Amino acid sequence: MGEGERFQLGTVGALTLSVVSSVSIVICNKALMSSLHFIFATTLTSWHLLVTFCSLHVALKMRFFEHKPFEQKAVMGFGILNGISIGLLNLSLGFNSVGFYQMTKLAIIPCTVLLETIFLGKRFSKRIQFALSILLLGVGIATVTDLQLNALGSFLSFLAVITTCVAQIMTNTIQKKYKVSSTQLLYQSCPYQAATLLIAGPYLDKLLTNQNVFGFKYTTQVTVFIILSCLISISVNFSTFLVIGKTSPVTYQVLGHLKTCLVLAFGYILLRDPFSWRNILGILIAMIGMILYSYYCTLENQQKTVEAASQSSQVCFNWPTLCILSFCIVTNLKYILSPCFSLVFPGKRR
Repeated sequence: MGEGERFQLGTVGALTLSVVSSVSIVICNKALMSSLHFIFATTLTSWHLLVTFCSLHVALKMRFFEHKPFEQKAVMGFGILNGISIGLLNLSLGFNSVGFYQMTKLAIIPCTVLLETIFLGKRFSKRIQFALSILLLGVGIATVTDLQLNALGSFLSFLAVITTCVAQIMTNTIQKKYKVSSTQLLYQSCPYQAATLLIAGPYLDKLLTNQNVFGFKYTTQVTVFIILSCLISISVNFSTFLVIGKTSPVTYQVLGHLKTCLVLAFGYILLRDPFSWRNILGILIAMIGMILYSYYCTLENQQKTVEAASQSSQVCFNWPTLCILSFCIVTNLKYILSPCFSLVFPGKRR
């Protein structure tokens, strides 16, 4: 197996891991927040990062990876910025309608393309831009409902989009500039991300929910789902850095919209959530956009040498195969998670 084939296999593996772990944690958190009424999202995220750091520290002691220190200011700034972006996204959801929040998430791709074009000198062909437009249109049809605007919510959404784009671009550029792996970068930045959210989390959650996370009644069911969510988050955080490092921030956002479509489909399969023809149409259009994105990336990368392709920000991989593989894995997650979900969804276990 050549170097290009190994890189390709590793990329598809990273993408699949990201899809499966992200969809799993969304379903788990939905049960935790909707059914068990633990609605402290920012504090929960800080626990995710803390558990991730602890697990990576154990892995380091067991020599699963090597510690590679680099510029401390870059690590600190990157970690704090990541923590701020997560907090702003939660505030955006709290001060806006769900529909406007979905529009905020859709805005991340064009904003990332714009920032990379202006500051990094990257060029995205018209074919790639067309494919991304089809993707965003499909996700918009499937997810965006009401659009209620307000000044504070719009400002918070603007800040959330900018910080998220910059943080994801930094994830890619730092790994390449300092030649560190996704694991090494995650290990060094996790403490700063966790500290930022551990300090700000309780205050943000109090602002958004008017409840105190420390005054919440932690039953056995709540504790079990919090632990499960934290364990899944290890894979989520690791795969996020892995995917951005191997591909690009834009590709990671494309993958994020695939996850959105799968969450909608999985919610219908497992939880019998409402599912309309609008959802189906939007998902189909989004899938067409993903296939076109893959096809155009393939055409453009075939014109380059293997060495240049391995350094390209637009990595070639098989999106249709990934979509089918991810959907098959995700739709079978109910057999893995059903013992846990039977605690809170006893009437929906099949």
